[in-house]
Amino acid sequence: MSRLSQNFEYKAWLTTLKQQFQQTQLKAAVKVNTALLEFYWSLGSEIIEQQKNSIWGAGFLVQLSKDLIAEFPDVKGFSLSNIKYMRQWVLFYTREGAIGQQLVGQLTQIPWGHNLKIISKCQNTTEALYYIQNTLQHGWSRNVLTHQMESGLWQREGQALTNFEQTLPPAQSDLAQQTLKDPYVFDFLALTEQHNERELEQGLVKHITHFLLELGAGFAYMGKQYPLQVGERDFYIDLLFYHTRLRCYVVVELKTGDFEPEHAGKLNFYIKAVDEGLRKTGDEPTIGILLCKNKDKLVAEYALSDIQKPMGVSEYQLTQSLPENLKANLPSIEEIENELGGDE
Repeated sequence: MSRLSQNFEYKAWLTTLKQQFQQTQLKAAVKVNTALLEFYWSLGSEIIEQQKNSIWGAGFLVQLSKDLIAEFPDVKGFSLSNIKYMRQWVLFYTREGAIGQQLVGQLTQIPWGHNLKIISKCQNTTEALYYIQNTLQHGWSRNVLTHQMESGLWQREGQALTNFEQTLPPAQSDLAQQTLKDPYVFDFLALTEQHNERELEQGLVKHITHFLLELGAGFAYMGKQYPLQVGERDFYIDLLFYHTRLRCYVVVELKTGDFEPEHAGKLNFYIKAVDEGLRKTGDEPTIGILLCKNKDKLVAEYALSDIQKPMGVSEYQLTQSLPENLKANLPSIEEIENELGGDE
């Protein structure tokens, strides 16, 4: 028998923990996730304090896990690995100093698996808080949350080059700016390197669920090659959406090459046509998004500077670039050729 299990201070603390968890089980009948995670946070915090101040030794967590499992055999959350996760969870958010109860309250509103994903993939508490708040706001599943983190949503959101500040009221401008990303990642598409606009459009519509997820919350799909008549001529918008939070139409134009200044003029024309033909009382001004393969930032800034209609320019990627640490471990073309040639 471990000497730690005979330690008076340890046994007294363990008794307190048992009582706390029994109270948590009663609360769990009403609020399963929140009550349990509040206990996890409390336990993680207490473990950190006990390790600072006690002399219970390296086997402390092993013994604690055994004792809690023995007392609550039907509970899966007291494995050694999960207890270590509780400690890691608290350390992640407190390493930069004490945190407020408001943040702890948000942490305990999302599932435990979500919390573990966030601390395993985020670099700091600011990034983590962004994903926590979006999970709460949009009800992301763990798979959706993982996808958003792996695609670097936090780094991309609000980064599009726009003229919103000059063309929209402040409140609308801020929200519209946060709505757009740069780049957009369409890694769910399987297109050749030389794809054209029509193939890109068809691929996005075919995978509209993934496309809407990448666009972000609030986008409602209205149609592709959406017809508009101006004078005696017919024009066709690549993709048309209505944004439920911005309360406006969103025109999306696709370009598979580099951004050119004339693209802004054409998009400006389409925005004007939607404002005149579709916009109704209560709708905010239509905005446009030009998605291109590449853009010169200065050229895009010049092109947007005198445009009177709100629009943004973003790049898109079909696959994400490999992280630098992986690139370094991949063989070069020469190494592959030499390896293949060795069998001749």
